[in-house]
Amino acid sequence: MRLMLIGDIVGKPGRQIVLRAVPGLKIDRRIDLVVANAENAAGGSGLTPDIYHELIDGGVDCITLGDHAYRRREIYSVLETEPRIVRPANYPAQAPGREVAVLEAGAVQVAVFALLGRVFMPPVDCPYAAADRVLGALPPDVRVILVDIHAEATSDKQILGRRLDGRVSAVLGTHTHVATADEQILPGGTAFQCDVGMTGPHESILGRRIDRVLETATTFRPTHFEVATGDCRLCGTIVEVDPATGRALHIERVVVDQHEADRLAAIAHHAAVTHENQGNQAP
Repeated sequence: MRLMLIGDIVGKPGRQIVLRAVPGLKIDRRIDLVVANAENAAGGSGLTPDIYHELIDGGVDCITLGDHAYRRREIYSVLETEPRIVRPANYPAQAPGREVAVLEAGAVQVAVFALLGRVFMPPVDCPYAAADRVLGALPPDVRVILVDIHAEATSDKQILGRRLDGRVSAVLGTHTHVATADEQILPGGTAFQCDVGMTGPHESILGRRIDRVLETATTFRPTHFEVATGDCRLCGTIVEVDPATGRALHIERVVVDQHEADRLAAIAHHAAVTHENQGNQAP
């Protein structure tokens, strides 16, 4: 089976390319389950209920969050009631939301959870202990497991990857908004990459308007870091997994620009029309 993690969705431009590309991407790349980090999807910081439902209705199967999980208070109700969204598992037990999601992809159960790193990040509980707790509570027949490590430091991500090697299918990083070229399958069969990249405007500084960020950086005058709009791309990583063992077989980076998104949208439209016509012809 094939899983995909889409990197940090930034603002409206990021949401738009996800909605345009994901349905066709699932068909074109034979993807069984799409997970997206969406903690920056609402105006560049946080997530709202409407955006959550928009992404789920648009083909995303599960959403992970990071250090901006609670930036929008209105998301609390979604975190408490919806089964397709997780907050970091190393938040305190009293924090709103679930720490792991177990989803069906065909006949295969897939577990998804997220962890926060600790280097240059807000104070948080131990990610290694949290991972042990989550894995220890999963049913033994859940073998396909995807972990989103939301961290600043590559060392945090590499340590977690090595510690979980052979215990999960993939440890894939988010948060830095810059894709890394270190995708690999570790000796125990776990796919790993420090960061899968950003989904949003790449004519930017980490998704924000270049002029605003430069002004504040060079003058110390506060500005509003508005989400940029140019050169929107979807970035993510696909992992092929043996569902019987949970071991990763292949890992590849994916970048979808606007031209490719148009091609994928045409694929999805053709599939929808074909399905509708077949339904109309049924006796």
